[in-house]
Amino acid sequence: MSTPISKFPAITPSFHSVLKHRTEVYFKEKGISSHGNLQLFFKAILLVTAFIGLYIHLVFFTPIWFIALIEAIILGFVISFIGFNVMHDGSHGSFSNYKWLNRIAAYSVNVLGASSFMWNVKHNIIHHTYTNITGLDDDINAGILLRFSKFQKFYKIHRFQHLYVWFLYSLLYMFWVFFTDYKKYFLHKVGSIPLKKLDILDHIMFWGFKALNLFLFIALPLYTLGFVWWLIGFLTINLLAGIVLSVVFQLAHTVELTSFPNPEGKNGKMEDEWAIHQIKTTADFSPNSKIISWCVGGLNFQVEHHLFPKISHVHYPAISKIIHSTCEEFGVPYFVYPKMRHAIVSHFNHLRNMGRA
Repeated sequence: MSTPISKFPAITPSFHSVLKHRTEVYFKEKGISSHGNLQLFFKAILLVTAFIGLYIHLVFFTPIWFIALIEAIILGFVISFIGFNVMHDGSHGSFSNYKWLNRIAAYSVNVLGASSFMWNVKHNIIHHTYTNITGLDDDINAGILLRFSKFQKFYKIHRFQHLYVWFLYSLLYMFWVFFTDYKKYFLHKVGSIPLKKLDILDHIMFWGFKALNLFLFIALPLYTLGFVWWLIGFLTINLLAGIVLSVVFQLAHTVELTSFPNPEGKNGKMEDEWAIHQIKTTADFSPNSKIISWCVGGLNFQVEHHLFPKISHVHYPAISKIIHSTCEEFGVPYFVYPKMRHAIVSHFNHLRNMGRA
């Protein structure tokens, strides 16, 4: 049975409207833009330069094997960091004040092999609207292998999911690039939600960038390196990027503290207004670690991101104080794990709990 499209109650004045007003006042008083700043632009240039430099050195000036392996590992992290810092902000329109620059930043995911069109539908539209709602949020739909919500069917294999999940996470990036994008394209839907009609440019973009990625990451390095060395490098880069991308995004929503609300009745009525729903289904981690914040593009401040996706992640530490105090005022829970390791343990425990009938 399909899940009805959820409807969030309209409340006046809403919790969200109060938050928006206070956040707007913050940017007005500071006299700064809510988009990215020079710090973000410098980081983007650094990451893209590192990606190009490592790729050229590995493919055309391949060093001795152990140096090449180290560079492949670094490249796997760089790809993840570009996704977190450049593509993610760009896709939400928060990277820059200029639309054309946001579009370029968002299109970086195409060069890395994934479809920006499919990402926009899956992440920006569906995940950010129906977070943790079983049957709608495609991020918690992993078929029969993983059970993230109590509303998903239980299979005996789930008893071991907290153990084998890490291997599956390592496959995410390759699965995303070489399978799920194509599945969405040919089935013309993301999970149970239909895609909007693709125009001619959308089709050209999809197939053109897929061909470019196959050339850059398979055909060309196969030609210059040979099969064995290409395979070692390809797997090292992609498996590492897969597990980094998976873990960071999963720590935001599939932990012990977050909830998995279910729509009521055939009309899909939700209990909470949209903003409170986002807070109850989302958690922050390592808010005081500048290193983690730099690497993951502020995605350790997921509560802030889900409430204000069009604000660049460079501002999340500041607006988190506004959100935290407003949550206390309205009696709304605000979930945060002090350290990243605490969130990882909680994710492990959540999977183990969902692995019980």
